Amino acid sequence: MKALMKDFSLSAVVAGFIATVISYAGPLVIIFQAAKAGNLPHDVLSSWVWTISIGSGVLGILLSVRYRVPIIIAWSAPGSALLVSMLPDITLNEAVGAYIVSSVVVLLVGLSGAFDRIINRLPAAIAAGMLAGILFRFGTGLFVSVKEQPWLVLAMFGTYLLFKRALPRYAVLAVLVVGVTITIASGELRSDALVIGLATPVWITPEFSWQVILNITVPLVMVALTGQFVPGMAVLRNDGYGTPASPLISSSALGSLLLAPFGCHGLNLAAITAAICTGRESHEDPSKRYVAGVSGGVFYLLLGIFGATLVSIFTAFPAALIAALAGLALLAAIGGALSAAMAVPAEREAALITFLVTASGMSFLGLSAAFWGLIFGIAAHLLLSLRKPAPAVAVGRKEQPAR
Repeated sequence: MKALMKDFSLSAVVAGFIATVISYAGPLVIIFQAAKAGNLPHDVLSSWVWTISIGSGVLGILLSVRYRVPIIIAWSAPGSALLVSMLPDITLNEAVGAYIVSSVVVLLVGLSGAFDRIINRLPAAIAAGMLAGILFRFGTGLFVSVKEQPWLVLAMFGTYLLFKRALPRYAVLAVLVVGVTITIASGELRSDALVIGLATPVWITPEFSWQVILNITVPLVMVALTGQFVPGMAVLRNDGYGTPASPLISSSALGSLLLAPFGCHGLNLAAITAAICTGRESHEDPSKRYVAGVSGGVFYLLLGIFGATLVSIFTAFPAALIAALAGLALLAAIGGALSAAMAVPAEREAALITFLVTASGMSFLGLSAAFWGLIFGIAAHLLLSLRKPAPAVAVGRKEQPAR
């Protein structure tokens, strides 16, 4: 605790706060859509929000302190998107049974150490290209949002540039303050939507159906490992952290397993929001950035407890503010990933292919663009790096010296 207080910095706390806000800004909406599709009662939805928030918070704090690395745990956004189409046709009890099985599978992968061996063989340029592709839409979203709220977004953008020149560590904090101030002053804040309410856990007895297990478990495991843990580890590696993947995977899977009967569909290593905490904006000293992971976990706990209040906050603020905040907070991470992807000339083309496929947002065979970006990039890397056969040399015939 003394070390944590000694390493405390406002910029790291702000990074953790913004990472948490962005975690909720988009993925939480998907959970609401899934709940609506499944006609889930309000108390069950509240329990679902509670489990993913408390699980992410506790794991983020413990792992960040244990490894002194800014580790952000979040729930699977693609996993919750999968449930939008699945829940109308299955019961929530069957879904919980599938959550338990998928958590056990991911736990076994983590304990085996296989993921560490795979991630260590992945070329750094390809991992960086995938990361840049994942973050790309947040960068473009910043400027797309100008159309919706031009004065708000341009004021936030101008504030970012001014503070990047004068006080770079507090640029994102200044952007947040300016954005909130303008929203309140212009009357864009829907104060009537704000409510105060606590979230409480609800036990859901699991039921096991092999059809449901196949339909939910396989995609959830694939999405968790390829779409979440691979880019999540790429973020850590890109900023110089050599934390092993196995304990992070195992801890997340164990947390998911314990919380599944209360509605948790899966916890995993964050990538997009983690990039906010692992960069220089969090702290100049990489060894002190873990404070951002701890503060992010604390905010997760607070927001999870006040589940109903959390929902109302995101309803009250304009979407353009969240989009602009995310884009500006991730600018440095996007730049760093692009730089790392293009750094090695021999791997540049494969990394570019990885970036383009991932940024395209394509989905094929139910698997995400991040997965296919990785597959296309590795295939390109292997083909382009194959050694060409040496030209044949004639045997038994000597060149006559010139006379």
